[in-house]
Amino acid sequence: MVAEASASVAGCRSRFPIFERLTYVNSCSQGALSDSVRAAYDSYLTDWDEKGAPWEYWIERAEAARSAFARLVGGEPDEVAVTTSLSAGVSSLASTFDWSERPRVVVSDFEFPTVGQIWHAQELRGAEIVHVPQIETSQSGGVIPLERFDALIDERTALVSLTAVCYRNGARLPVEEIVELAHARGALVLLDAYQAIGSYPIDVGELGVDFLGAGALKYLLASAGLGFLWCRGELASRLLPTQTGWFADRNIYEMDIHDYSPSPTARRFESGTPPIPAIYAGIAGIELISEIGIAATRVHVTALNERLIAGVDELGGIVATPRDPEQRGALVCIGSTDAPRLVEVLGAEGIMTSQRDGNLRVSPHAYNVESDIDEVVAALARHRELLAQA
Repeated sequence: MVAEASASVAGCRSRFPIFERLTYVNSCSQGALSDSVRAAYDSYLTDWDEKGAPWEYWIERAEAARSAFARLVGGEPDEVAVTTSLSAGVSSLASTFDWSERPRVVVSDFEFPTVGQIWHAQELRGAEIVHVPQIETSQSGGVIPLERFDALIDERTALVSLTAVCYRNGARLPVEEIVELAHARGALVLLDAYQAIGSYPIDVGELGVDFLGAGALKYLLASAGLGFLWCRGELASRLLPTQTGWFADRNIYEMDIHDYSPSPTARRFESGTPPIPAIYAGIAGIELISEIGIAATRVHVTALNERLIAGVDELGGIVATPRDPEQRGALVCIGSTDAPRLVEVLGAEGIMTSQRDGNLRVSPHAYNVESDIDEVVAALARHRELLAQA
């Protein structure tokens, strides 16, 4: 049974008050609010109220967030930049590249808009952006074979930019194989793990990537306003951002306006004042998902999604996500004749979902149970006219 995956998973639902009112299966947009994250915001307000401006302590909180994320991905604290968003970290990284000798950036067609837009902005500085196109399939929403990366990654490629899980169809890319291709041709690899982090175990050493960006608001159970950029240790000192801020300096207390001397660590990818309230929440979220267990969460959610897929199949619907659990994240997309309308009618019945690319997105997490999935399937049966048919 799903509930047997982990005692922590089975018992965590009570930590999320939203389930007293709603069926929440929209973690790919925002994780549900836990008691510990709410308490973290209360702690921030109390510290602010009682201590006025406890900046030394707040900086300690930023360091705690850095260490927590490093542990999560198998890295070291000095390899992690604490940012306000994935966009901020990737933009700082992009500013380090000189495109004169290696102008090419290879971007998959599965990427989130911010990633593609950041790299296309580098065309103004001489970059050449090429997209690895997906193949449309009737039952998986699209795939990108490894051969398509092989055809486009060449000796002129500076960087390959990948998503761990596609936000539009839940598909996973063969990251390790793509990294091997890129490194063999002298290119670096950035992995956008926003739709993956917290939903299955991630280890940067095993993946072999050079950079990994993520945020805290989805499966890490925190809130908007906090992101991270991990950079492989030996690379940081070779990359000099021109997009910067005072927290990227070698010593933020020097307050030197006559010099640019970035930190020798990944802190050089940071910017201005850290997002302190979101850091409190981020630490609480990371601690909670670590307590629940990410590996156990993966087992639990995979079983829930198998139940969902079987239910959609019984209704004659279209699952626009790969069937193989190893080829998908925690997100399952379902074909719809009118996805915005379907999200609306489900919401009116207390079932919180989202939509992209004409598909309904359903994304359970550790706190969901089989009855949540059954409610979704029953609602789809009631609104079968909004369900695309296979």
